[in-house]
Amino acid sequence: MQSAIVTGASSGIGKAISEYLQKEYKVYKISRRDGIDLTNIYQLEKLPFLKDKDIKILVNCAGIGVFKPHEEIKVKEIQEIITTNLTAPIILSKLLLRTLKKNKGYIFNITSIEALRYSKFSALYTATKAGLRSFSMSLFEEVRKDVKVISINPDITKTDFFNNLNFCYSNERDSYIDPQSIVKIIDLALNTDEIIEDITIRPKIIKIEKKRKKG
Repeated sequence: MQSAIVTGASSGIGKAISEYLQKEYKVYKISRRDGIDLTNIYQLEKLPFLKDKDIKILVNCAGIGVFKPHEEIKVKEIQEIITTNLTAPIILSKLLLRTLKKNKGYIFNITSIEALRYSKFSALYTATKAGLRSFSMSLFEEVRKDVKVISINPDITKTDFFNNLNFCYSNERDSYIDPQSIVKIIDLALNTDEIIEDITIRPKIIKIEKKRKKG
């Protein structure tokens, strides 16, 4: 059986992708709930399952964000967000690239609509997601004969990403992306001979809700 690695696999988009891949692949999950801290980048190369010679798919899905005036963001938060959203995917891609080339594999980088636009209070998050998208597209040019590198840029998605933020998706169905819609893109990419390099998925309407402050 061939294998896949999914970061951020414990919830949201990553969980949905993991459940889909488990039907045909052995899935190695990377998340804090699975006991792996992506911000500890020097431990990544020591993960034992990276030696699996049958790895065909890498999904870089883990992501965190802080949306407030840049001067209010703590230095520790800046480091954590850059490491999780950008540095870790780049390192994992490097560590697995030879195996993925051998297996004619795939790298899926889950970025964000913010990689394509400029939003207030999103400078840090946008920088990491735009960086990941640019990394994807440059790496595609480097390895396109052997590895399909796909950047997926979802708009606001119904996940627990917003649990600790002061805004979230609206409950109006046409205003958010369902994680299963992203799974369908993964399925399409895995079942076509052509290469999907970069794809953006958006809801029909724009609508977010601010959370009421407690107390």
